[in-house]
Amino acid sequence: MNQDPLKQEAITPTQRNNPLHGITLQTIVTELVAHYGWVDLAERIPIHCFSSNPSMSSSLRFLRKTPWAREKVEALYCVMRYQIDHAKISD
Repeated sequence: MNQDPLKQEAITPTQRNNPLHGITLQTIVTELVAHYGWVDLAERIPIHCFSSNPSMSSSLRFLRKTPWAREKVEALYCVMRYQIDHAKISD
């Protein structure tokens, strides 16, 4: 199980500051829906898969094929996590 330290060093710096590293798209959408609900999520990110008969599978399928929409979802997730984490600190 000895990993090449050069390979590990090459991967680590690029992901060190990535808040989404290791978080799946399904986890992101699940947490957003749990926090905002489909209706509020559709208001924040106006895409059809959130507003018209929303489901996890159709949303994931759309987001995997549509980079601009995925970026908006990931950005909203980062904002949500930041607000939650900072609310815990201030308590």
